[in-house]
Amino acid sequence: MRLTDYTDYSLRTLIYVAVHPDELVHVQAVADAFDIPKNHLVKIVQKLGQLGFLHTVRGRAGGIRLGRAPERIGLGEVVRAMEPDFAMVECFHQGDNACVITSACNLRGVLGEALRAYFAVLDRYTLADMVNKPAALRRLLGDAAAVAVSAAIPVRDIKVKRAD
Repeated sequence: MRLTDYTDYSLRTLIYVAVHPDELVHVQAVADAFDIPKNHLVKIVQKLGQLGFLHTVRGRAGGIRLGRAPERIGLGEVVRAMEPDFAMVECFHQGDNACVITSACNLRGVLGEALRAYFAVLDRYTLADMVNKPAALRRLLGDAAAVAVSAAIPVRDIKVKRAD
């Protein structure tokens, strides 16, 4: 299974905005950071705004920010909202299924179970889980302020928390 670019760019946009919580983000900045066509991204931002994931501010001093706290934006919710459909094979289509073996085949059941497991995993995570290393993300996204701050901290002074 593969997500559409539309959903991929939606998730990246939310991540970008989440690591810039104290500012209005310009769509052009997101487009530049990920090398995404701005015209395509504008449509995605509009949809994310309509769904309440983003708050959009129009005008010259406008931009985008999260529409709710990152802990309240579930990855499964975003993927479900942005993907056009999850019919992995023809037999998922009830009305126009022309597959001759559907009545005796178990493929639809197996793939349906896999799809439910896929969403069960996505539903365990929020946008906050994706941005738990904001300084590193900002640095990778080319945020000059984050690069300057991290460059000013000697490596010996950085404490690493080990995952057990």
